[in-house]
Amino acid sequence: MSYNLFLLAFVLGITGAFQYGLQVSIINSPAEYIKGFINETWLKRYGSSPSAEVITLMWSFIVSIYSIGGLLGSSSAGYLSVRFGRKKAMLFANIPALLGAALLGLSRLCGSFEMIIAGRLFSGMCGGLALNIHIMYAGECAPRKIRGLIAITASTSIAAGKFVGFALGLREVLGVEALWPILLTANVIPSLVQLLTLPFFPDSPRYLLIDKKDKEGCIKALKQLWGDGDHMAEIDDMMSEQKAIRGEKAKSVWDLLRDRAVRWQVITLFLVVSCMQLIGANVVYSYAYSIFTKAGIPPAQTHYVSLGIGITEILSTVLCGLLIERAGRKTLLWKNYTVMALALGLLTVTLFLQDSFFWVPYCSVALVFIFIMSFGIGPAGVLCPLLTEIFIQSYRPAAYVFNGVSNWIQLFILGLLFPFIVEGLGNFCFIIFLSYCLSMAFYVFLVLPETKGKTMLQVMEEFNRLNYRGKKGQAALQQSNCSVINVTRL
Repeated sequence: MSYNLFLLAFVLGITGAFQYGLQVSIINSPAEYIKGFINETWLKRYGSSPSAEVITLMWSFIVSIYSIGGLLGSSSAGYLSVRFGRKKAMLFANIPALLGAALLGLSRLCGSFEMIIAGRLFSGMCGGLALNIHIMYAGECAPRKIRGLIAITASTSIAAGKFVGFALGLREVLGVEALWPILLTANVIPSLVQLLTLPFFPDSPRYLLIDKKDKEGCIKALKQLWGDGDHMAEIDDMMSEQKAIRGEKAKSVWDLLRDRAVRWQVITLFLVVSCMQLIGANVVYSYAYSIFTKAGIPPAQTHYVSLGIGITEILSTVLCGLLIERAGRKTLLWKNYTVMALALGLLTVTLFLQDSFFWVPYCSVALVFIFIMSFGIGPAGVLCPLLTEIFIQSYRPAAYVFNGVSNWIQLFILGLLFPFIVEGLGNFCFIIFLSYCLSMAFYVFLVLPETKGKTMLQVMEEFNRLNYRGKKGQAALQQSNCSVINVTRL
């Protein structure tokens, strides 16, 4: 196996999932400085200081506008990836990244907090587009035996981005008032690196063969990424998938939602893949500071605790990459959903008893790290290859659009509702996320087929047993244009 495939996964991660993780974490450190800049700018313009409510509103808008940008970027991922190919679509993602960095970096010099809002919007567009294209591109470039490992690099890149964002925000680095505009432009370097390196790699072999009908280009791409050797088995799998599609154009999101041939794939997409916000990871991160403080860690050291959380998430996603081709997707998912549910349940108890015994806060700390590790080994890692594997080529771009839009909408809504949830339920807010994790453990164990080591058509055949149950369903399966049986006879 050539190292070029792993280099491609690294280059994709630089502006793909890494940018998303970076932007999520990097905005936390300069929060007070940006609020002070808003107050200062408002005073210069209007001659009076804004109220605390106005500053809070503007800050909330700066944070939440990133989700709106992500929604716009995700919505365009399907069209751009089909119209221009995976590689060019990824290169396009660097344009809003650089534009957003320019607006953020010049905002204080120009005395405009509106530029921060616009910059965050463009950064979100980059994150939404690049994250979807990264997972799709990487998954389509990998051979079947290491498809999971390559796709999981997206999850590792997200964790690395969060870690770098926390590290750059330390006072010893860029987390001081004079340097916050430079801190917010940190995404310039990875964008430039990708613009200079990605053109040397080929487009997705599956895209070249199935969408562009370029068999020679596909073979050339496979040799460049996988090295010299006999790749005819993989090419035959792609050609079988191409015959299954029978010249159909890429499906729209509406086609995806109404087509019976992918009904259970869509159900899985929504319940397991698109509801990542309902796992509760962001809520645990938000509680982590108070948990560690009560365990005796000084408030001034909480930023360094964030680095520890970031390292734990990186290591857990790497461990997931090492386990996924051995244990399988299904096993890692349902077992880690169960562990996460148990951790959230016990964390609810320990937080309720936080002041009862001196050792309880330390149990809370341990549960936070157990939850983060299970999140990285399970959903955070496994769901990256799963989305590529459960849909064939014609449905895949629409599936990524649906997934991205669902994720960004949930991120925005949860960001708005979370303070009210915490205020109303307190420590018991974890019960909401516990219920979801436990439900998904049962769903994955009872319903989801194993996709490890299978071709896309074999996975489709597994889902067809769910999509076409009963006598009427079997008759519809035989008449389906995507029938695997008919394809193999061609």
